[in-house]
Amino acid sequence: MYSTQTFLRQVVVAAAFALASFSALADEQPFDAKAFEAAKAAGGPVLVEIHADWCPVCKEQSAAINKLVADPKLANITRFRVDYDAQKSVVKSFHAKSQGTLVLFKGNKEVARSVFETDEPKLRSFLNKAA
Repeated sequence: MYSTQTFLRQVVVAAAFALASFSALADEQPFDAKAFEAAKAAGGPVLVEIHADWCPVCKEQSAAINKLVADPKLANITRFRVDYDAQKSVVKSFHAKSQGTLVLFKGNKEVARSVFETDEPKLRSFLNKAA
Protein backbone atom coordinates (compact mmCIF):
# COMPACT_ATOMS: atom_id res chain seq x y z
CA MET A 1 0.00 0.00 0.00
CA TYR A 2 1.18 3.51 -0.83
CA SER A 3 1.81 5.31 2.44
CA THR A 4 1.88 8.99 3.26
CA GLN A 5 5.47 8.56 4.44
CA THR A 6 6.51 7.11 1.05
CA PHE A 7 4.75 9.94 -0.76
CA LEU A 8 6.48 12.57 1.40
CA ARG A 9 9.88 10.97 0.78
CA GLN A 10 9.26 11.12 -2.97
CA VAL A 11 8.24 14.78 -2.73
CA VAL A 12 11.40 15.63 -0.78
CA VAL A 13 13.60 13.79 -3.29
CA ALA A 14 11.87 15.52 -6.22
CA ALA A 15 12.28 18.91 -4.56
CA ALA A 16 15.98 18.25 -3.95
CA PHE A 17 16.48 17.38 -7.62
CA ALA A 18 14.57 20.48 -8.70
CA LEU A 19 16.68 22.71 -6.44
CA ALA A 20 19.89 21.10 -7.67
CA SER A 21 18.83 21.68 -11.28
CA PHE A 22 17.92 25.31 -10.58
CA SER A 23 21.21 25.86 -8.77
CA ALA A 24 23.15 24.45 -11.70
CA LEU A 25 21.32 26.77 -14.10
CA ALA A 26 21.89 29.82 -11.92
CA ASP A 27 25.62 29.20 -11.50
CA GLU A 28 28.18 30.84 -13.65
CA GLN A 29 30.50 28.77 -15.78
CA PRO A 30 34.27 28.94 -15.54
CA PHE A 31 35.72 31.50 -17.95
CA ASP A 32 36.72 30.08 -21.31
CA ALA A 33 37.80 32.54 -24.02
CA LYS A 34 36.14 30.63 -26.88
CA ALA A 35 32.84 30.22 -25.02
CA PHE A 36 32.96 33.90 -23.99
CA GLU A 37 33.49 35.07 -27.58
CA ALA A 38 30.71 32.76 -28.79
CA ALA A 39 28.32 34.09 -26.14
CA LYS A 40 29.08 37.69 -27.12
CA ALA A 41 28.69 36.86 -30.82
CA ALA A 42 25.26 35.38 -30.09
CA GLY A 43 24.21 38.92 -29.11
CA GLY A 44 22.69 38.23 -25.72
CA PRO A 45 23.66 39.59 -22.32
CA VAL A 46 26.95 38.25 -20.93
CA LEU A 47 28.20 38.79 -17.39
CA VAL A 48 31.83 38.30 -16.39
CA GLU A 49 32.39 37.91 -12.66
CA ILE A 50 35.95 38.43 -11.43
CA HIS A 51 35.77 36.19 -8.38
CA ALA A 52 37.99 34.96 -5.56
CA ASP A 53 36.79 32.09 -3.40
CA TRP A 54 38.23 33.74 -0.28
CA CYS A 55 36.41 37.04 -0.95
CA PRO A 56 33.26 37.61 1.18
CA VAL A 57 32.02 40.31 -1.21
CA CYS A 58 32.33 37.91 -4.15
CA LYS A 59 30.24 35.33 -2.27
CA GLU A 60 27.56 37.95 -1.54
CA GLN A 61 27.57 39.10 -5.16
CA SER A 62 27.21 35.57 -6.45
CA ALA A 63 24.34 34.79 -4.06
CA ALA A 64 22.52 38.00 -5.01
CA ILE A 65 23.01 37.40 -8.72
CA ASN A 66 21.80 33.80 -8.35
CA LYS A 67 18.57 35.16 -6.84
CA LEU A 68 18.19 37.81 -9.53
CA VAL A 69 18.66 35.48 -12.50
CA ALA A 70 15.71 33.45 -11.22
CA ASP A 71 13.61 36.32 -12.65
CA PRO A 72 12.63 35.36 -16.22
CA LYS A 73 13.63 38.86 -17.39
CA LEU A 74 17.22 38.16 -16.33
CA ALA A 75 17.38 34.40 -16.83
CA ASN A 76 18.98 34.64 -20.28
CA ILE A 77 22.22 36.17 -19.00
CA THR A 78 25.24 34.02 -19.77
CA ARG A 79 27.62 34.11 -16.81
CA PHE A 80 31.34 33.50 -16.73
CA ARG A 81 33.46 33.34 -13.59
CA VAL A 82 37.09 34.43 -13.82
CA ASP A 83 39.24 33.11 -10.98
CA TYR A 84 41.02 36.21 -9.66
CA ASP A 85 43.96 34.21 -8.31
CA ALA A 86 44.43 31.58 -11.02
CA GLN A 87 43.56 33.56 -14.17
CA LYS A 88 45.64 36.73 -13.74
CA SER A 89 46.06 37.28 -17.50
CA VAL A 90 42.29 37.15 -17.99
CA VAL A 91 41.75 39.54 -15.07
CA LYS A 92 44.25 41.90 -16.70
CA SER A 93 42.54 41.59 -20.10
CA PHE A 94 39.33 42.92 -18.50
CA HIS A 95 41.29 45.78 -16.87
CA ALA A 96 40.00 44.64 -13.49
CA LYS A 97 41.96 45.95 -10.55
CA SER A 98 40.31 43.74 -7.94
CA GLN A 99 38.12 40.76 -7.26
CA GLY A 100 34.44 41.61 -6.94
CA THR A 101 34.45 43.24 -10.38
CA LEU A 102 31.46 42.62 -12.64
CA VAL A 103 31.66 43.37 -16.37
CA LEU A 104 28.43 43.30 -18.38
CA PHE A 105 28.21 42.94 -22.15
CA LYS A 106 25.35 43.16 -24.63
CA GLY A 107 26.70 41.34 -27.62
CA ASN A 108 30.25 42.52 -28.25
CA LYS A 109 29.83 45.83 -26.43
CA GLU A 110 30.62 46.39 -22.75
CA VAL A 111 27.58 48.19 -21.34
CA ALA A 112 28.33 48.39 -17.61
CA ARG A 113 30.92 47.69 -14.95
CA SER A 114 30.59 47.41 -11.19
CA VAL A 115 33.04 46.81 -8.35
CA PHE A 116 32.15 45.40 -4.92
CA GLU A 117 28.40 45.90 -5.38
CA THR A 118 26.22 43.51 -3.35
CA ASP A 119 22.94 45.46 -3.04
CA GLU A 120 20.25 43.47 -4.90
CA PRO A 121 18.28 46.47 -6.25
CA LYS A 122 21.50 48.03 -7.56
CA LEU A 123 22.60 44.71 -9.06
CA ARG A 124 19.17 44.33 -10.70
CA SER A 125 19.52 47.78 -12.25
CA PHE A 126 23.04 46.88 -13.37
CA LEU A 127 21.92 43.60 -14.99
CA ASN A 128 18.92 45.28 -16.65
CA LYS A 129 21.37 47.38 -18.69
CA ALA A 130 21.95 44.37 -20.92
CA ALA A 131 18.66 42.50 -20.60
